[in-house]
Amino acid sequence: MKELKIDVTLSTEKKQKPSFDNLEFGKSFTDHMFVWNYTEGKGWHDARIIPYQPITLDPAATVFHYGQTVFEGLKAYLTKDEQILLFRPDENMKRFNRSNDRLCMPELDEEGALSALKQLIQIDREWIPSGEGTSLYIRPFMIATEAFLGVHPANSYQFMIILSPVGAYYKEGINPVKIAVESEYVRAVAGGTGNAKTAGNYAASLKASEIASENGYSQVLWLDGRENQYIEEVGSMNVFFKINGEVITPELNGSILEGITRKSIIELLNYMNIPVVERRISIHEIEQAYRDGVLEEAFGTGTAAVISPIGEFLWKNEKMAVNNGEIGPLSQKLYDTLTGIQNGTKEDPFGWSVQI
Repeated sequence: MKELKIDVTLSTEKKQKPSFDNLEFGKSFTDHMFVWNYTEGKGWHDARIIPYQPITLDPAATVFHYGQTVFEGLKAYLTKDEQILLFRPDENMKRFNRSNDRLCMPELDEEGALSALKQLIQIDREWIPSGEGTSLYIRPFMIATEAFLGVHPANSYQFMIILSPVGAYYKEGINPVKIAVESEYVRAVAGGTGNAKTAGNYAASLKASEIASENGYSQVLWLDGRENQYIEEVGSMNVFFKINGEVITPELNGSILEGITRKSIIELLNYMNIPVVERRISIHEIEQAYRDGVLEEAFGTGTAAVISPIGEFLWKNEKMAVNNGEIGPLSQKLYDTLTGIQNGTKEDPFGWSVQI
């Protein structure tokens, strides 16, 4: 990979690091950030690593009014021998550009962005925690910066990367979470922006998530926006069900985000010779599987939580317990295997890990 030429300005005032033994997700940020400008007709320019600082934008910047923004999420892990590993970062950059295309934003130089990411992590490597379940969360994002009020794509943008040492995404950790099935609000519809990683999708999910939280549930299970019966995602994660020995995950349909952890789990299940299919699956099928006693496990997958087992669904005032509310053996095995590959404690037969 060709290394991107970057101007580096190091911070003269280092931040106080949080306790790595008690990390909250997304609350602390490292000493530096990466910034890269794009101007129509000029392309990408002025790549720089600078001290972490606020962004100054014109009040008329397009991102504020018309929502042209996309982001990604990935992690860096510190191995026992203090090597730094990334997990499938090329897949994140490919998805970033798919999101850019949907939002009419400029194509990112994927190799340049990965080069910048690696250089930034090396500068702030002392921020990478090494405890079990911890990592350095990496947030690349792009915003439209042109100042104008008019509904058309901007002609200037900024791509940035910030870093955050993190622990578990859910306070439950790897313990099963309770999920409420959402029957009123929808996250996205086919033809919309559900398969792009853009901020508006997450803003649209907040109301239902807030109601679920008030009722003691960690997240919501989203149904499709047309028939309101087919399962799409759980919270901000993809979702899997183990029913009568077979693992089922909703097929990609234009409104479901193509998760990198989702893709990895499918490949891992195939490698383990465990039956896995991608197809439409309705909440009624889940309900029937529960009544028949064959709903064996359910779990969400995503970069932040990796795997989050589901211990209970609330559907039309009925509580459906999964595996007696305990983590299932397959969920545990997949979590242990995938996190082991990510942190370098298990063999990586797929070549997913990238050493910095």
